[in-house]
Amino acid sequence: MKFSGIQKTSLIDYPDRVSTVLFTAGCNLRCPYCHNWRIVLEYDGPFLSEDEAVKILEERRRFIKHVVITGGEPTIQEGLTGFVSRLRSLGYAVKLDTNGMLPGVLVESLPRLDYVAVDVKTSPDLYPRLGAESVEGLLETIRVLKRGSVDYEFRCTVVPGFVDDEIVHEMGEMVEGARRFAFQQFTPGDTLDPAFNSKTPYTKERISGFADIMSGYVEEVTMRV
Repeated sequence: MKFSGIQKTSLIDYPDRVSTVLFTAGCNLRCPYCHNWRIVLEYDGPFLSEDEAVKILEERRRFIKHVVITGGEPTIQEGLTGFVSRLRSLGYAVKLDTNGMLPGVLVESLPRLDYVAVDVKTSPDLYPRLGAESVEGLLETIRVLKRGSVDYEFRCTVVPGFVDDEIVHEMGEMVEGARRFAFQQFTPGDTLDPAFNSKTPYTKERISGFADIMSGYVEEVTMRV
């Protein structure tokens, strides 16, 4: 694998743990409100190699024992499973952030992962606006995680135009019976589609209403606003 960036210390990306975050380039979706679009659209470097990433981790081992692999979309990268295995062999706990569209890659990596966060972005009918032809891959990912033993969460960035009360019900039906669902605030500015640069985010009270709806479908709901 090659990485487009690294955040050496994060207090928010791995639940209740301090972590290092590795970013992969490229994505199989084109969400118009994406803030990481510079590493999604034909990113050509500079890159960080696996060996360089591991060297940084090992130099900071006394502080960091948890690693997050995010993107972009990590599951489109060759060598994901092998790299996760390498991290586990060195004693790191590994969390994967994914859009869930490639369940086969996830299944291959899952026995070596400690935590998985899957984006459930909107209702199935609106996924074509994100560049997806189908949500069947996502639905299979949801099924795999719900029946598995690896800890996980489904999460949604609450973007006006892609999330409202009715859509939250539809997402709830997609993940019904799941362990955990998190709502995350949308922050306007520097998005793939400039139209979202000045989009007014939902209030905390409105997001709390979304959480109340989702609580009827899953065991635990959290808000990151």
